[in-house]
This record gives sequence, structure tokens and C-alpha cells, in this order.
Amino acid sequence: MQTNLVSKYNVPGPRYTSYPTVPYWNNESFSLKEWKKNVTQSFSESNASEGISLYIHLPFCESLCTFCGCNKRITKNHKVETPYLESVLKEWRLYLEMFNERPIIKELHLGGGTPTFFSAENLRLLIKEIFRDATMAENPSFSFEGHPNNTKNEHLQTLYDCGFTRVSYGVQDYNTTVQIAIHRLQPFVNVKRVTESAREIGYTSVGHDIIFGLPFQTRENVMYSIEKTKELMPDRIAFYSYAHVPWIKGNGQRGFKDEDLPSASEKREMYETGKRMLEEAGYIEIGMDHFALKNDSLHKAVEQKKLHRNFMGYTESKTQLMIGLGVSAIGDSWYSFGQNSKNVEEYQDLVEQGILPIHKGHNLNEEDLVIRKHILNMMCRLETSWSDPKMQFKELPEVLSKLQEMQDDGLIIIGFESLQITEKGRPYVRNVCMAFDLLLQRSKPEMQLFSMTI
Repeated sequence: MQTNLVSKYNVPGPRYTSYPTVPYWNNESFSLKEWKKNVTQSFSESNASEGISLYIHLPFCESLCTFCGCNKRITKNHKVETPYLESVLKEWRLYLEMFNERPIIKELHLGGGTPTFFSAENLRLLIKEIFRDATMAENPSFSFEGHPNNTKNEHLQTLYDCGFTRVSYGVQDYNTTVQIAIHRLQPFVNVKRVTESAREIGYTSVGHDIIFGLPFQTRENVMYSIEKTKELMPDRIAFYSYAHVPWIKGNGQRGFKDEDLPSASEKREMYETGKRMLEEAGYIEIGMDHFALKNDSLHKAVEQKKLHRNFMGYTESKTQLMIGLGVSAIGDSWYSFGQNSKNVEEYQDLVEQGILPIHKGHNLNEEDLVIRKHILNMMCRLETSWSDPKMQFKELPEVLSKLQEMQDDGLIIIGFESLQITEKGRPYVRNVCMAFDLLLQRSKPEMQLFSMTI
């Protein structure tokens, strides 16, 4: 990778799991009443044809990983499990009251935090109660995030019996120095055990998360981690850049100094090296920072042009309605976004009162919906088009003018009515999307809101 390109394009930028991105939501024009209306409309339009998606946030962790930017609650007290899950189910029933028919669940994801903090039996009861008044779609996609240190065979078997076929494990890095710095000590043997156990049980997709750009991490560390990963050949790999935003995420990311982090050029070298090693091993890069074997459903989604991106990351199919349950969870009705309270006690108190715990959101206007489609196209297909008049917008000529330099650098190809991101430009897909991000272009934030793109 050319060092001058890294220097030029290494700027703060969103990861685009949504558009508009959360910092630019217009909460003033949003209301709980409007959220309910949009959810009801979206459900009526899509449930029978494609079903809905559920994301359930399980925030508890026994220890703090200092690289983590997720909403979490650190505790070793497992008595919190039952009251929290009861609140999640009460929230689910509030949504059920809004529906005019039995929901069909196409996608379900347990995220965190650490979902495997919860006992297998409690997770079984959660899923059982979710489906008491819901139907499982044909060929559903159910997945969860597991911690290699505490995922037991009981977790894997129980969730498999509940319809789960995909699990992802946070590996991050196998180097002890790096693991100590990020407070995530887990030996390879633990990852090997849970990977092999999942396959023996029948999981069709096992994923590993590997991060580059961590404190004290070197190119050799990344090479070693990928060599160890190749011994297990997970079906998909999330290989992504560490997002260092301690001014937003608080003390959790202050466990090391800024000077302990690799430079932007070192990070890009880590990425290029890791990408080459993964491709040599048979992995195919998908969208941004994801790799999959040809037999994995994520790669098949690319071939069928069904790849989608939302708050759960890349998914193999799209549902118009995604409901977020649990503290800080974000829902997407396509017409609006709604995020739950970020405080566990406040979340539980609102649900107990029979109130949906939405604390902020955004209603998408016509411009938002057009830009959202363009950004989804680029994040999922590395291309977009405005040949359809409905995909055109007033600022398009200005956007293309801003992108001319990226075309000169060989990162994109701008056609008469289309734009394509080249293989050389793949690492800079976030930068291309930023040119289309009208809300970002119009704003002048007082502080850095996003991690660096490189």
C-alpha cells in the first residue's frame, strides 16, 4: 500500500452500520409515538414476505477488555441474569402488542457484552419465551457471540437445539503482550476447543474476530495470529481495525498510552499482510474488513447480491424491520432508527412501567433514504448507481467533484451514471462513503466523533 495514500486518507470516519450515523440523528424531531407508528407500518409491509430480525443485547461481562467500545456492565454477580432477561421479555411483549399478526423471525443475534456470561439454561428460556408468540422462518439465520474462555459445550448444544447455526468468537490477537494490554487473556487451546466443539455439534458457520492496530501489536503478531487461525480454518473472519476513541468510550480504552499504538502506516501494513495471508488460505474479502470461505453463507450472499449491512454488521439477508431488545440496543424500521436507554437500571425501570425504553432516535427523510441506499450499495457491493432518477439527489455533482481526487489515485471509477470502488480502493471504502454522507459534509463537529479510517 502506498504510504502517501495512507497519509492522505487517514481521517476520522464512520464505519457505516447505519445512515445517518448515530451522532447525526435528529432526536428533536423524533418521538416514541413516531417510532411505534413506523415499526407498525414496517411490520405490516414486510412480516409476511420476509419476516423480521431481532437483535438482543446482553451487556454483562466478568472482566473489562480495554479495546472494547460496546455498551457493557462489568460484574461477576450472575444473579443479574434472570431479572435482566425478564426485562428483555417484557420489552418483547410490548412490541408484540403492536403487531396485527404473529411475527416471523428470520434473523436473531445475541450480542454483548458477553452472551455466554449467561447460563445455557437461561438462554434456552429466553429463546423459548421469544418464540412463544412468534414463528421461526424457513432457513433462519440465528447467531451469537461467544467468549472462548467461558463458552461451554452446554451453551453450544443448547443454542443449536434452539435453531442457532452460527457462532463468532472474539480472538483479537494470540500474542501474550497484546492480550495483557487489552486485558483479554485467552490461550489458543480455548479457541480451538470451542471452534471444534461447534463444528462437532453441527454449526454451519464458525467465525473468528481478529483486530489489527492494537497496543504493542506488530506485523509479526498479526502474521502469527493468522497462522494460528489457519490451523482451525473458521468459515468467516472479521479482520478489522481497532477503533481508538477513548474520549468517547471513557476509561475502558485508557488502559494504555496513545504511543503504544501502531502508526497508520504500520496498521495498513498489518492489513495488507493479513489480507494476503487470508486470500492465500482461500478466504475471499467481502465488503469491508470481512473474509469468508466459499462455502460460507456470507460469500453466497455476495454471489446472490443479497449481502446487507446493519447494526449487527454484515448479514446474508435483509429484513425491512429489525427490533433491538435490551439495554442500548438499536432498532431499525427502515423509516426510522430507535435506540434504547444505555443504563441498565433505567432500561429495566421503563420496561417495568410498560414503556418502550427508547431514549433517542431518528426519522429518515427522503434524502436520508436515498443516501442510505448509496452507502449500503458501496459497503456491500463496492459500487452504486444513479441511473434510476429516484437515486439522484441535488448535491450529486458536488459529491462526484469531491471524489475526483480518489479517481485520480485509482481508488474508484466514476462512470456516467455509476461509481465503482477498485480493488486498490477497497481499504478506503469508508472515505468514499463519507463523500456521499451529506450530514457529515454539512457539519462541523466540535470534537472528533469517529475513529480513524486507517
